Amino acid sequence: MKIKQVEIFEVNLPLIKPFIISYATYPHIRSIIVKLTTECGVVGWGESVPDEHITGETPESTYAMLKNTLAPAIVGQNPMEFEKIHELMDKTVHRAPAAKAAIDIACYDIAGKKLGVPVYQLLGGRYHEKFPVTHVLSIDEPEKMADEAEEKIKEGYRSFKMKVGLDVAGDVKRIQAVRDRVGDDIAIRVDVNQGWINSANTLQALRKLESLDLDWLEQPVVQDDIDAMVEIKSKTSVPQMIDEGIRDMYDLRQIIAKRAADKINIKLMKCGGIYPAMKLAHMAEMAGIECQIGSMVESSIGSAAGFHVAFSKKIIKSVELTGPVKFTKDIGDLKESYIIPYIQLNEKPGLGLSIDETILAELTQNSEIVE
Repeated sequence: MKIKQVEIFEVNLPLIKPFIISYATYPHIRSIIVKLTTECGVVGWGESVPDEHITGETPESTYAMLKNTLAPAIVGQNPMEFEKIHELMDKTVHRAPAAKAAIDIACYDIAGKKLGVPVYQLLGGRYHEKFPVTHVLSIDEPEKMADEAEEKIKEGYRSFKMKVGLDVAGDVKRIQAVRDRVGDDIAIRVDVNQGWINSANTLQALRKLESLDLDWLEQPVVQDDIDAMVEIKSKTSVPQMIDEGIRDMYDLRQIIAKRAADKINIKLMKCGGIYPAMKLAHMAEMAGIECQIGSMVESSIGSAAGFHVAFSKKIIKSVELTGPVKFTKDIGDLKESYIIPYIQLNEKPGLGLSIDETILAELTQNSEIVE
């Protein structure tokens, strides 16, 4: 079986409300969708959601990279030979993980469909039956974040990921307001997205947050300052998670050696797809570091890929893939699997999705075919 054709679509995914984090506000999500077709007619879908602040890629560069470099390189290759596909992509271009993730995900979708099994069966089989769904609170005024949390509890949510990182004093008020509103039995995770910059600011905040029983604090400092994470971890009882600071195996090797984190946030867009994500999970497991599969606010395609990784590994303890419930329109039907407060995957082959190509056409800004 060989790849015959690669179709590339640049799309704008419409959000219900703007997504606000420490370094950007997103009125919609720009995504690159890839459709691989084999000589025997099997179709696989992949997705890339790049972020210039994290992966070093933009939607424009990713579209061009897929069109001009990666797609031509993989035409004629066997999509089920994952190691060779990644070796070829890595020899063709250095890094560009989000672009490579689109190819990787589509190859796994093809392999699952060809063999008649869900992708998680290709990764060791299903371990988890279901995962709790965490609602993500975008940055806002303290009372508005608390209001949203209270409303989501009524819908069934039992855990929240709070986006903060604008200023330490204001962020402490935001976190305190949500904890006061939801009570002690609701899980709260705090994601700073590098916004507190350094260990001094972070430790100042943590002195005021120690009593709030946070599940963890995520990426408080700039992404490459591993030593700051080491210092913070040594001086607080709040578990520390690294996100932007863990992209690939080389980052994780340093994190393990320095004991810089209690948890890591694996994102397919940061590491290059399903295949390298599994390598990170195995490395973390050997080091006794718990994992999460995180989100770049992907459509059903990228989100489903992340879920298949998460459902297959014991060391993956949480997921934050909430893109499909944040969009007014999506090109896949993964939203049907969100039964709040849980998500449970189906047993259909491949990614297990039905793709609405009419909606895909409606949301597409540019497209290209490579043969």
